[in-house]
Amino acid sequence: MSISGLDCGGVGPSDSDSELSSSGSSSAVPLGSLKHLESLLEELGLNQYYREKLSLSRILEINKKSITDEPAKCKADLPWYFLKRLMMFNVTCINVKCTSVSNTDDMVNPLDIITALFLCSDSFLQQEMALKMSMCQFSVPLLLPNCDTGQCTLMLWAMRDIVKKYRPQSLSQSKGFIEERIVLSELPMVSFVRLGECSLSKSEILNKLLSNAQQYHDTFVHHNMECGDSPRRISNGLTEITWYLPCGNTNIDIFSQPVAVANLHGDIASFEIQYSFLCQTSAAVFVFFDHLDSESEFVINLFKSQNHKAPIFLVGNGESKHFSLEALRKLATKLNLNKNNIIITAKQKDDADFVKYLRKTVRNVVEKSEKKMKMEKMVNVAHELGILVDEDAPECQTAKKNAEAITAEIQDIHTYKEDQLPRHSQIWTILTLLEKEEFRLQNVGSKNVEDYKRDIQKQKEVLRQKQNSYEISTAMTNFITGISSPGTERFYFLKWMQMNLNNVPHIKLSELREKYKEKCKNSEIKENCKSCINKLISSISLGTEHFFREMGQIYEASLSLPETDPVRQQFQHLPKLCAELLLDGFPLELVDGDASNIPLRWVSDVLSQLSDLVSPNRKILVVTVLGVQSTGKSTLLNTMFGVQFAVSSGRCTRGAFMLLIKINEDMKNVLNCDYMVIIDTEGLKSPELAQLDNSYEHDNELATLVVGLSDVTIVNIAMENLIEMKDILQIVVHAFLRMKEVGKKPKCQFVHQNVSDVSAHEKNLQDRKLLLKQLNEMTQAAAKMEKKEGNKSFTDVMEYSPDTGNWYIPGPWNGNPPMAPVNAGYSEAVYELKKNIIQLLRNCESSANNIMEFKEWVKSLWNAVKHENFIFSFRNSLVADAYMKLCTEFNKWEWEFRKEMYTWVTNAETKIYNFGTIAAKSEKSDMREFLRSLKSEASTVLSAWETKILENLTQYFKQTEGHVYLVEGYKEEFSNSAKILHREIESSVKYQLEAAAENRKGMTEINKIKDNHTKEIKKAVRELIDKCQKKKVQMTDTELDKEFEKMWSETLDNLSFSEQKTSNVTDKVSHYLRENLKHRGSRANQLLSERSLQDCGKESFKHTAEGWFSKLKKRTKKGHNHKKNTKHLADTIIDTCTDFVNEQVKRKNNYHDTYIQEIIHMIDEKLKKNQDVKITIEFEVSLKQHICGFAARKFQKMHEDFIEKNDPHRCLAKNKEKFNDDFKDVFHERDQCQKKAEEFTNLCLKPAVEDFVHRSLGLNVIDEMRKLEQFSTQMFFQYSVLLDLLSKEDFQSYLSYISSYEKYVKSWILEQIKEHFSNESTVFEFEDQHLQSCVKCIISAINKAKTSESDDLKAFVEDICKELGDKLVISQDALGAFMILNNADKEQFAHWLTTSVNDMPETLRKKFKESAFEMKLQHLHVNPQNELFNKLIGCGKQCPFCKAPCDAGGKVHTEHFASLHRPKGLGRYKWDSTKNLVTDICSSSVISENRFCCNDTNNEWHPYKKYKEIYKDWNIQADVSLEASDYWKHVMTKYNSDFAKEYKAEPANIPETWHDINKDKAEKSLKESFYIN
Repeated sequence: MSISGLDCGGVGPSDSDSELSSSGSSSAVPLGSLKHLESLLEELGLNQYYREKLSLSRILEINKKSITDEPAKCKADLPWYFLKRLMMFNVTCINVKCTSVSNTDDMVNPLDIITALFLCSDSFLQQEMALKMSMCQFSVPLLLPNCDTGQCTLMLWAMRDIVKKYRPQSLSQSKGFIEERIVLSELPMVSFVRLGECSLSKSEILNKLLSNAQQYHDTFVHHNMECGDSPRRISNGLTEITWYLPCGNTNIDIFSQPVAVANLHGDIASFEIQYSFLCQTSAAVFVFFDHLDSESEFVINLFKSQNHKAPIFLVGNGESKHFSLEALRKLATKLNLNKNNIIITAKQKDDADFVKYLRKTVRNVVEKSEKKMKMEKMVNVAHELGILVDEDAPECQTAKKNAEAITAEIQDIHTYKEDQLPRHSQIWTILTLLEKEEFRLQNVGSKNVEDYKRDIQKQKEVLRQKQNSYEISTAMTNFITGISSPGTERFYFLKWMQMNLNNVPHIKLSELREKYKEKCKNSEIKENCKSCINKLISSISLGTEHFFREMGQIYEASLSLPETDPVRQQFQHLPKLCAELLLDGFPLELVDGDASNIPLRWVSDVLSQLSDLVSPNRKILVVTVLGVQSTGKSTLLNTMFGVQFAVSSGRCTRGAFMLLIKINEDMKNVLNCDYMVIIDTEGLKSPELAQLDNSYEHDNELATLVVGLSDVTIVNIAMENLIEMKDILQIVVHAFLRMKEVGKKPKCQFVHQNVSDVSAHEKNLQDRKLLLKQLNEMTQAAAKMEKKEGNKSFTDVMEYSPDTGNWYIPGPWNGNPPMAPVNAGYSEAVYELKKNIIQLLRNCESSANNIMEFKEWVKSLWNAVKHENFIFSFRNSLVADAYMKLCTEFNKWEWEFRKEMYTWVTNAETKIYNFGTIAAKSEKSDMREFLRSLKSEASTVLSAWETKILENLTQYFKQTEGHVYLVEGYKEEFSNSAKILHREIESSVKYQLEAAAENRKGMTEINKIKDNHTKEIKKAVRELIDKCQKKKVQMTDTELDKEFEKMWSETLDNLSFSEQKTSNVTDKVSHYLRENLKHRGSRANQLLSERSLQDCGKESFKHTAEGWFSKLKKRTKKGHNHKKNTKHLADTIIDTCTDFVNEQVKRKNNYHDTYIQEIIHMIDEKLKKNQDVKITIEFEVSLKQHICGFAARKFQKMHEDFIEKNDPHRCLAKNKEKFNDDFKDVFHERDQCQKKAEEFTNLCLKPAVEDFVHRSLGLNVIDEMRKLEQFSTQMFFQYSVLLDLLSKEDFQSYLSYISSYEKYVKSWILEQIKEHFSNESTVFEFEDQHLQSCVKCIISAINKAKTSESDDLKAFVEDICKELGDKLVISQDALGAFMILNNADKEQFAHWLTTSVNDMPETLRKKFKESAFEMKLQHLHVNPQNELFNKLIGCGKQCPFCKAPCDAGGKVHTEHFASLHRPKGLGRYKWDSTKNLVTDICSSSVISENRFCCNDTNNEWHPYKKYKEIYKDWNIQADVSLEASDYWKHVMTKYNSDFAKEYKAEPANIPETWHDINKDKAEKSLKESFYIN
């Protein structure tokens, strides 16, 4: 026999194939191999996973190792190092070596690690590993040996997910390609094995065989690789497979046709079964050897076996010292092998020639061989040989059967979808359009808005009924059954479904591509052709997402049925099924890419179920990716997180999908979250969608949603396409701008892919500058469109640095696909990006959302984007809750501030009233100086409190919990509110101090007169006593009375009682009014002169001055609106001033000019705050005259009453009896101690204590009311009032609320106060606390006074008064009367005084209990009703359309908003033509195409959508839901006739749907509008 060999040189040292060549048979457990397996798994730290397999979700968990660069330190680190890198497609994963290992004997062969990991992984992790190894162009296990059993397993399931794309030479001209699942590809397989020892490195030769000169890659592990020379301990018998796939370029392709290449590690003498399998499935088997024993029966039988159908090629190493050419000839003769089947390496020759010859031989085999076999077909061979097949698992087979029952029926995809999935295609698309129209009202035209919305709702109901009319199809029944399967069966089922469905469209897509090419050759029909073909591609798309969409629609449609309906109950479990899958790592479709909509109820309920499945309040962080289609977004996420979003040329991602990744315990505290949500989105500017309607709108909606949901957004951009980049950036910038307005601050990272230069970052400096310039331009354009022109640059919208916010990532492939492995630089760059993103999440200022909060964001963001394409209107419960908490905290700080200042002012007033008396502590003698010092002290206290509030505000926004970042936009408003609060309280304090000082000064003169008169009486009484005692006769009381009466008359006759003159208050008021108006010009002076102030304010205020209203009458609507606005303003100012006047009158002080100055100041402030109401000088003068007129009369009466009360003659007469009694006591020398102590207690102390209680009790009442939820914030207050109205079901109450809002809520507050204190026990507790406080202070003062060395009673009493001077105001009249003829002993007096003071509480308690709460309210110095009203009424602004009150918190806010708007008919609006009340609601009108006309528009028609051009400081948001305004719809429907009668109009034409809104629905909508749980 002629033997042909090549004169090739030596190949090199022995490779690892020669090691352990006699490790035993595959059919029996080899000696010692069990020990090898156990010990190796233990060394690798995998022994626990041998029985309880590693899962994919466990591998994908984010832990510290996944973001650290520490190399493997010990053997136990090696598997995780390999997996970490493999999951990120890093080709360096195969280089596994411990840094601590110095002895080569302790190294682990990479094949052992791969074998160990496959043995310890579940089926799904095996599949993922095989897929990623294949993408890295590594060989994957075909037959996996198990040393424990001595058996091997055909890894068919593990390779199921590998899809390959290639172009055979036959398609090179047409540029077509083939894309198919590799296990379904019918390919020739060429196998390489060795017999005995072989010094040739078979694996290295194979790598050279499969690599061209420009693109060498280590597909198989070989001797010269890192750790490749380590002894194999468990991987002998491992058969690996790889594929060579052509690209259609003859200069590059090694083989023109695809070919599978198998490689068996180990000696075929020891692994006969694997060898037999390869012989029966291969087109050829190449046997490498050093020496063949031609006489060995075993060797001859090995090659001549009947089962071995494949041609055998012997590859011998001619360099080996064991090589025998003679033995080879003999064996070749016995085996009938010709020279072409024998290849021998020759000495002194380059191994490149050997590889070239070997490649030529393989090429001939591939081209000539007719033996092509699908890997699926290899199962039969495996079964015959007793080889296990991974797919034989019962769960896998059951799932396969169930999946095929569904997919086997698919013939025509379009028809199949219509028949089996009828609910989510056309019906769902129409429902989507109706939903958006219901929110946007773009086609309402001149129709009534509410009628139009009702028609839309009817259409939706019809479509839902149609959905419910379909029977559940066989496919959907089987699908729901499949995903309901127990354990891993459901995972198998979904995998089979995905794979089977992915296999279906490939043929169709190829046909469509061919059709596309043909049609596009004709330029005339090119554009139409594109559109049609792209729509067809979309229509034949079919994946598991379509089944889940159908499931979602089944569920949503069932919710339109009654709760008790069996059909509805039948599907209640569906969200939980989907939630379980999400938790197990399957993606959930958030946005249906075909319909461009979110099935909100379905997604919400799935997320609710997910929240129930995990522990409560599990936190999540969200990472999303945005960018142009086909820029590798999904690949980027897959590489970064190891996940598997669909990547296929057949179908790009449509819509948005979310995946859940668990955070490992070691990272939970670092990231402060439990799960990471990854959101993959379809490409913006998608060519398929560009041909469809509303594609730009679709992109905007999608970008807004995902940016709003994310904590970090990755934006894939391509600098090379400037026009496309501009479009993308505009969409992205819009989304970020909207999020800034909402309060969310997602981080942004721009990723530039396919940039491989190491100096890319430096070289692209110009590009980054260009990018920033484009971003700034886009920001300005977006800001203009969004009406947020304050944003001039991208950095105004978010934190962004061109240097740290850009990442340059090289292309993913190292060479030309399909044989190119993943570029190591790509995965390393993505890894760096991943670490940066984790760092960004770690540094997140905001707190992570829990799942329910994430659900709320999904709902509210999607509702927001449904309202309008660009004019973005957003509200959600999280923002509302964060705003409510901020308001609550600020209100608490504000009340603490006010309370502190109330207490301070009360004490200051006490000091002022005691100034100049024996109780005064101040050493100052001049009241003006004393007043200055108090004002200075007040200013210090006020500044300290303002600083404290601002510090509180700063600290509040530093916290990470409570979503405070959502309301950070309000920080400045609340800071300004604190400053305004300071100024407001300062003004009030200044007024109160000045008023108290004026009162004290007024009393000083009167008290001097009283003191002089008292002294005269005292002198006369003393003289009378002396006179009577000189008679030295015992006089009776009657005689003493007669003498006293005579003395009294004579003394009074001698005293000069100059009559106390009363002032003309009206003149004083008129003077200050003229002073106030003199700067307003001659017209104001003329108007003042035309009418006397005495005639003003006697009737209700009506202003009809000529020249003002008469002009407006000519423009009826304008005049009517203006009249309403000015009347409301006038009523508000009059009510405020009336309250102030009544408060002053109640205190029964003398009149002082500060009162009228304060009133005029209050009027000016109110007019200044309401500049939106255009007023004239006539109106202002008339209003001020009216208020000053009635105030002057009230103050005149108050002044006259005060003069009468403090008349010296009357004051003396009041104490006449007391003087007489004291006279008799002194004459008879009676002991006065007890009597005087009781007198001092009852006349001096008790009134002072009562006064203190009245001054203090008001704050307690307010404090107590503020604890109630309805008084916590302005919004909760509004909600409580409306809820109370609903429960009353009284038309008059509603009418009062709408017509006289402030008056109604004021009386409502009073009702609530009375109701809360109805049992009076609480108020009595407060009174008792103050009473005990006073008694304690008085007893302390007595004890302190007793320590004085002086025995003088007067000094003793003065010491007590001085000690109490900061707390109690003791009447000087009573004290003066008490001191006359007081000869009591100090010690005895002190004893009896202590007794009397201790008895006083009982008397006062009795008095307090007998006093009704309403009477107590009248005596309070701080009016709780007014204080609560002023706090909760807010700014007092009302919606310009429906007059709903503004709900914004803080003293100063830049925008007004109302939580709940009303039908305009309730605000007296009626149609001019029909006089019917209007049912339109402004929260609907502002998104409609309707127009409005009023005096603010100069009586010109103006679009509602552009209302902000007229009302710049109002933010009228569209209803948070379609049911939000049900409250007022219910009210208007119920009282339609009553309102019409009251407003002298015709009843409104109530839309039919409004009649279905009952009380419960109204209450529900109320809660929804105010975000009450």
